Amino acid sequence: MLIDKYMPRYDVCARHSAHVSADAGLTYEKLRTIDLNRSRGIRCLFALRTLPSRLGRGPLRRETPRYKTFLESALAQGWVMLEEIESREMVMGTVTQPWKPVVKFAGVPAGEFLAFDEPGFAKIVWSVAVAPEGSGSLVQLETRVQTTDAQSRRRLGRYWMVFGPFIKLVRRMILRLLQRELKA
Repeated sequence: MLIDKYMPRYDVCARHSAHVSADAGLTYEKLRTIDLNRSRGIRCLFALRTLPSRLGRGPLRRETPRYKTFLESALAQGWVMLEEIESREMVMGTVTQPWKPVVKFAGVPAGEFLAFDEPGFAKIVWSVAVAPEGSGSLVQLETRVQTTDAQSRRRLGRYWMVFGPFIKLVRRMILRLLQRELKA
């Protein structure tokens, strides 16, 4: 899988998969264009996670634009498409400090992403892969995080203990939303 190319070693990992009753091409395209705002649960979890940044707004600060698709939203927040195999797999990445109250994502091009090792950060990759399986498709979502130093690893450990279950829940909710939308 492409994710192995961008992060063969990692500090934490979350893998989720589900079978959907649609062909792989349609399933992959739906994943690229899925609107996560259609899930009340996902909206609530994202609202909770972004609460610190929304509370810190000054009176002139504008609302964050609402993007229609998962992919548009991720790219607008600072994620970068590291690589994509059309209709099969994509790997997105970012560099960040997720343990901070206000999280900023820094999109780093693929070549720089691989070499990035500035202390105090975490590199995150998110893989979305679809493969034909039986009468439908197997969808696999995988998130890997690698820190750049021991202090960041400790911070990530505390962060993951609190937020990891919610991150995993969002991934499961994405798969359920996908299954619902492909049945329609």
